[in-house]
Amino acid sequence: MRVPTPTALETLDWLSRDTDPALLWQVQRDLAHEPAEVWQATRARVATEGFGARLLALQDADGQWAGGAHFPADIESADAPDEPGQPFTATSWSLNALREWGVDATRLVGTAEKLAANCRWEYNDLPFWGGEVDCCINAYTLANGAWLGVDMAALAEWFVEHRLADGGWNCEWVEGSTRSSFHSTLNSVDGLLYWEAVTGGTDAVRAARHAGEQYLLQRGLTRTLSTGEIVGPWVTANAYPFRWIYSALRALDYFRAASLFDGVAPDARLAEAAETVRAARQPDGRWLQDWRPEGRVWFDVDVPPGEPSKWLTFFATRALDWWDVGGRV
Repeated sequence: MRVPTPTALETLDWLSRDTDPALLWQVQRDLAHEPAEVWQATRARVATEGFGARLLALQDADGQWAGGAHFPADIESADAPDEPGQPFTATSWSLNALREWGVDATRLVGTAEKLAANCRWEYNDLPFWGGEVDCCINAYTLANGAWLGVDMAALAEWFVEHRLADGGWNCEWVEGSTRSSFHSTLNSVDGLLYWEAVTGGTDAVRAARHAGEQYLLQRGLTRTLSTGEIVGPWVTANAYPFRWIYSALRALDYFRAASLFDGVAPDARLAEAAETVRAARQPDGRWLQDWRPEGRVWFDVDVPPGEPSKWLTFFATRALDWWDVGGRV
């Protein structure tokens, strides 16, 4: 067992002090390795204290948030909202946050049924739990439905049917794109993994998930296959909440979860992504918030750009701890 360095201990202390329960229980479980009764007790507080409680209180009586599926009801056009950026207050984004923060589904009793009755996608007025055509939106819906106990098998199979020839997915397939996207593929495999963990999955869906993972691994999580160049500046730009945007950190965190779920060793092709994440660590053991996507939010859950982020430091530390134990070759 490795002995934590003084810097690591100071970082853990910082991550544990005056921290919202939505993050604290994960720090206790994955970094401090506290007994289950400790972190489970903290996790139970997410629904009644801090970020989780605030967001639950903002739910509409009809089960939605902000009166819409992916966009607030007051946005006249989902294609061109009359404000900077993408609003992040509607139902899909709010469910994502509550699920990722660890809120128990029993705190949302009746929500699945209310959304089935009252919530429809801005795209073609399609029913909420059936998904629509956007891979990222469907991945969120798949995971959120599994979390709330909805039978999402049909939407899981949608990903099998809509995987592109190169192994991944692209939300612009409906406009004719035949090349996969880093963003769309990561969001897709993330949703598939969550659904599989809840339900046990199917061989077809598991094969599709693994193919999507190979799409990213073949590119070292950072580079184009054709030229070997870094695929975009967003690869090294860290921001929390993650939203839909790809980064090496977010991808490495996903592959940690997939590796642990599948019971396999870290893939050697993650090495460049791991070093990309490590390079952003500050001398004090913390990671900075590099930027913040424009868009309406209910409330801020992390620091402004340029400041040390507890969320990013947690995710990066957890991913590198996992990689450094089993991933180096």
